[in-house]
Amino acid sequence: MFAVPSIVLVAQRKNLFDTPNARSVHRAPTPRLGGVAVLAGFLSALTIFAPLGQGVQYLLAGCLLLFFVGLKDDLVTISVAKKFVGQLLATCVVILLAEVRITSFQGILGLGTLPVGVSYGFTFLVIVGITNAINLIDGLDGLAGTLLVLISSSMGYYFYRYGGNTFGSYAFVAACLLGGVLGFLRYNFHKASIFMGDTGSLVCGFIISVLTIQFIELGSSPDLPIGSATPAVALGILFVPLFDTTRVFLVRMLAGRSPFAPDRNHIHHRVLALGFSQVNTVLLLALLQLLVILFVIHFAYLGSLFLIGGLVTLAVALSVFIAVYQGPTARQQSVLEAQPGAAVAA
Repeated sequence: MFAVPSIVLVAQRKNLFDTPNARSVHRAPTPRLGGVAVLAGFLSALTIFAPLGQGVQYLLAGCLLLFFVGLKDDLVTISVAKKFVGQLLATCVVILLAEVRITSFQGILGLGTLPVGVSYGFTFLVIVGITNAINLIDGLDGLAGTLLVLISSSMGYYFYRYGGNTFGSYAFVAACLLGGVLGFLRYNFHKASIFMGDTGSLVCGFIISVLTIQFIELGSSPDLPIGSATPAVALGILFVPLFDTTRVFLVRMLAGRSPFAPDRNHIHHRVLALGFSQVNTVLLLALLQLLVILFVIHFAYLGSLFLIGGLVTLAVALSVFIAVYQGPTARQQSVLEAQPGAAVAA
């Protein structure tokens, strides 16, 4: 909370702004170095108060690697390939040095303990996938931060109650991330005076990905009430960002475009097109995320297959609704594009 005003001042003096473009929702140049403040709050609290065992020190090392990758991207813009290399390095640190990896599917589809090679490969895909999902959902004032609050709170509760000597340190990780994001949200709700930027979204996504892996591994604890359903519960806790990323990538590839080609087809863009304001869009998606979290936790006793079936059904229903229904904004855009000379005017 105290760091953000100073960062805004520096950004204004050095002209470090996110300038609006055709895909942007905001209309005024806005500083995008909020991730610096988030990481400052997260690191200071974690290193002062938290035990750094159980692989947490390697998580911090990975965060610092991604911090510099994101910072460079926010300042001068770098290619997708270079960002991927940074994610690869950070992922290798936590997988190889901290042994943070998914070792079992907890019985989903009859799969138990994974072969070591499969475990490493699948864990890499999970970390990169979740990191980029959080990065891509950061498209509206306060949206990524609000979802991060819900995600870190949910997982942090289980680490606090059931983490013990094996995963207890990750309760501190979740709590410190929660604090860092809450301090940032003070300035990020509409109309935002600062954006998270890749500096923040990549680091926060990386932290969430490691929390997710350790949360799934926590499923082997005999005292955990959700038991072997932890993989499905993890999918529910991350539903909105994972649904958005999966849907957008599929739509782009089916259209013959690169899955990384930017567009205005994210779920928040589609909800805005229905006529909702930015604030109401954020609240609606946060409510959706909260309801899904409550659903997977409440019905965890029914098992992973039931939960995954429910999540897939919801994802398909939302995809069909988004594809079929056009709100007033989308209809107006279609009319403009159909008018003679509209393409020239655009």
